[in-house]
Amino acid sequence: MSREFSKIKESLAAWSEIRQLLRGGESGQLVPVVIPKDRRGFAWVALLFLALYLAGTAVFAGGPFGFLAALGSVLLVLVAAVWLWRRAIIEIEEGTTGVRSRWGAVTGTLPPGRHYLWLPWDRVDAVVDTSTEIPYSAPIVACPTAENVPLKSIEFFLKFRIVDPVAFVRTIGAGNFDLVLSSAVQDAIRQRSRRVHTERAYDLRGSDVGDMQEALNRQLGRYGVRVTGANIPDVQLPDAYQQHLATREKVAKEMSAFEREWELTRKRRIDTLLMEIERAKKTRDARIVEVRAAANTARKDVARMLEEHETEAQRVRWEIEARGRAELTSAENEAKALRRLAESYRDNRAVLHYELARRRLDVGARLAESAPRPVVVRTTGGAGDSSALSTLLMAQILPQLGTGNGRPRPSVDHTGDAGGPAGTAH
Repeated sequence: MSREFSKIKESLAAWSEIRQLLRGGESGQLVPVVIPKDRRGFAWVALLFLALYLAGTAVFAGGPFGFLAALGSVLLVLVAAVWLWRRAIIEIEEGTTGVRSRWGAVTGTLPPGRHYLWLPWDRVDAVVDTSTEIPYSAPIVACPTAENVPLKSIEFFLKFRIVDPVAFVRTIGAGNFDLVLSSAVQDAIRQRSRRVHTERAYDLRGSDVGDMQEALNRQLGRYGVRVTGANIPDVQLPDAYQQHLATREKVAKEMSAFEREWELTRKRRIDTLLMEIERAKKTRDARIVEVRAAANTARKDVARMLEEHETEAQRVRWEIEARGRAELTSAENEAKALRRLAESYRDNRAVLHYELARRRLDVGARLAESAPRPVVVRTTGGAGDSSALSTLLMAQILPQLGTGNGRPRPSVDHTGDAGGPAGTAH
């Protein structure tokens, strides 16, 4: 684990060294900005003045010497022009951006490619790496946790990219940005560690630091820098707490070993129970087969009994139906006989009326013979002797009349001597 912050700086170098500095840094330091040395000089002006001098000499001297002076003047002008053309060429590497200035004031940027700066007061102030995600490592020492326990160190790693080279060069520069970035990273890490308990400090490894990245982007955005990624690769606890954790890990390992042993014991017991369960299942299946066989036998017996009962019931039903049919036939015959008898009675109605009348007469005759008959005794209303005699005679005659053979008796009239009125006895 690195114990030092990454260092960011800007370097002054020739155009030929810019690529190496931007890609590989310098002495282990990050170099996102290179200030190129202005290789253009004013030697071409001296050549131009010398060419003018030779041209004047050729005009005033004449002859062969004038011709040579004129030829030298032309050659010097050509050399000065080539010199100026070569020094005006500016090549910006792919992935970098040049910051262009005029008389010290920034006027714009130069994209990758070849450019020409003809005027000596136009120059490239800086070449900025705008495509590479620059890695930055910051190990923060003595970060207190929620229990105010200082952690030994927290290593924070991030990647940033310069998105606005003009703002970066004009407002802060690489050297000052290193101080601002390290301060912002330390503040963010210490705020995060304050929210974490010591026993959960290792959870910071690989944890989500999106909120920290957003906070850094808000702080560094005005400098033209954007943080593209961040994480916490390592956390180291204090030595005493590490020993405590080692003890806890030892206990945890022993507990894990005990849990594994208990898991093996539990698995053996479970396997034994499963074997017993399988054995019990086989026994149960055998008994189920026996029960099903007995049930099938019982079904067969019941089916046979039902068949026998059904046969017996069919026989009884047939006997009852036969007996019923016979009784029905007998009842129909009797009804027919009664119907015929009724018809014969209806045909002999007159005979029945005659027989009824004759029986009525016989019954009336018998009743008349056995019924009492009135006896009229006439007496003469004379002396008392004749009344007494009449009464005596009636007492003797009445029993004989009552015990007669049913034949009518004639009336008996008794007339007294004195010729008195007659009496009536019943």
